[in-house]
Amino acid sequence: MRKTEASVDISLSREDVLDVFIKQEHLRKWWGVRRSLIELKKGGLYSLVWQSNDQYVDYVSAGVIAEYLPACQLKIDKMFYVNPQRSVLGPMELLILATPEDNNITRLTVIQSGYKHGADWDWLYEAVRKAWPEMLGKIKSYLEDEYVEM
Repeated sequence: MRKTEASVDISLSREDVLDVFIKQEHLRKWWGVRRSLIELKKGGLYSLVWQSNDQYVDYVSAGVIAEYLPACQLKIDKMFYVNPQRSVLGPMELLILATPEDNNITRLTVIQSGYKHGADWDWLYEAVRKAWPEMLGKIKSYLEDEYVEM
């Protein structure tokens, strides 16, 4: 099966870097997530909701936390994606790694796998392949510019 992978180096501790995928206030600021339900434990739910307005939901991504190592790793299994213009797609896996580098630098790596084939799957694969590098750049800017000043 296909996978996407992207990394970025961020000038912050691993704890601060991994928090952007866990805390609602961060998810809203860098990713535009309107609501989330995250049970931060093995077997817990990881769900994100994006909305255009308060009347309806646009997109949902959800899965089960397979592993959480504070400040190091978050692995989400059985992840699915709902988009009103596409089929429900899943299951997939999302692995988020925060690896220490020299001089208080953390390498943030995101690996998303489980893509199958077909028109909707091909669309999602291409969208995510292009989006993760862009989103990691947003995370880097958010953490190094906004978050550091907080």
